[in-house]
Amino acid sequence: MTVSPFPANEYGDDVHVIEHENQTILLVGTAHISKESVELVKTVIEQEQPDCVCLELDDKRHHALTQKKKWQSLDLKEIIRNKQLSTLLVSLLMASYQKRLGGQMGVSPGAELLTAAQTSNDYHIPIPLCDRDVRITLRRAWKSTSLFKKGYLLASLFASLFDKSDITEEKLTELKQKDVLAELMDEMGETLPDLKRVLIDERDIFLVEKIKASPGKHIVAVVGAGHVEGMKKRFTSDNKNKIHDISQIPPISKGIKFFGWAVPLLIIGSIIIIGLRNGASAAGENALFWIVANGVPAACGALLAFAHPLTTIAAFASAPITSLTPVIGAGYVTAFIQVMTRPPMVKEFESAGDDVATFRGWWKNKLLRVFLVFLLTGLGSAIGTWIGGYEIFKNLIG
Repeated sequence: MTVSPFPANEYGDDVHVIEHENQTILLVGTAHISKESVELVKTVIEQEQPDCVCLELDDKRHHALTQKKKWQSLDLKEIIRNKQLSTLLVSLLMASYQKRLGGQMGVSPGAELLTAAQTSNDYHIPIPLCDRDVRITLRRAWKSTSLFKKGYLLASLFASLFDKSDITEEKLTELKQKDVLAELMDEMGETLPDLKRVLIDERDIFLVEKIKASPGKHIVAVVGAGHVEGMKKRFTSDNKNKIHDISQIPPISKGIKFFGWAVPLLIIGSIIIIGLRNGASAAGENALFWIVANGVPAACGALLAFAHPLTTIAAFASAPITSLTPVIGAGYVTAFIQVMTRPPMVKEFESAGDDVATFRGWWKNKLLRVFLVFLLTGLGSAIGTWIGGYEIFKNLIG
């Protein structure tokens, strides 16, 4: 197919022409909450009639954009079993942040990608989905971030949600020129370099290699403006050998594994030594203290989340046990039971993006209450572990 006679500069500065081997790629940089971006991608696709339209989407995000009943297919119990609640929460917080900005701009987040897909379908143009699986991206991002910086990230996201101030005209203009994710990275500055590497740099590589491998010689690629400069630099190099590595969820480090098992072994070993030295009654007293020290804060966390009574009982019963194994935490046990006893309704999945931005919404929405149960019982169990461990070690050396 011949290249369109329309020069790329007629589309404006957001369209970049990339010549790679026998391919001509029109890289369209968009803001995910911009009406101008929606109009731009439609115009470019209609006028260029390319061999294919590459989108900055994976199967999951494409399904979420195009299927109105997306929440009905979400298996929350399976997400908990796979220990992916934390990544789902971060995804929800970021989606809510985008939705809030999009509301002020009068356009839904991702509207330009949806328009690109619909326009391509109208002209029977293939649509390669070129982004990395969002679940892998979020889990790699989460695992690459230290515990302290995880807290900073969540705090930053929560702060952005509860900030009700209107965005200035200057800020709106700036956001139209860049990807919302890139805006978040800029706001965090140099504090989270590992997060930026996973969310931006790795995906730049992934997107470029997938676009290169797409069929046809004349290609339109629609990506967030925050990726454009990084992607342009990577078209000149071959990074196919990196795709496998950046598509894997990194394993838990040996140090964390060692620490995860060392603490429970020290607790159990200390109780045994106390028993051998001071008798079975002393060992029993320390074991009882461990149970109470873990169970009470975890149960209090469940009560603060207004959890189901069975969930609160499970929090008290599971925390002393889960604290002695790194395999599963009390938060996941109680979240699973909360879902079984008070399952969220479809409408609550759909309203979660709005409810997450209000304090009342976290307790009113049953989906968000599952997250509260997960977070507060996990926090209670962690507090109990330190209290119980301190007392037992004090008795051991006393």
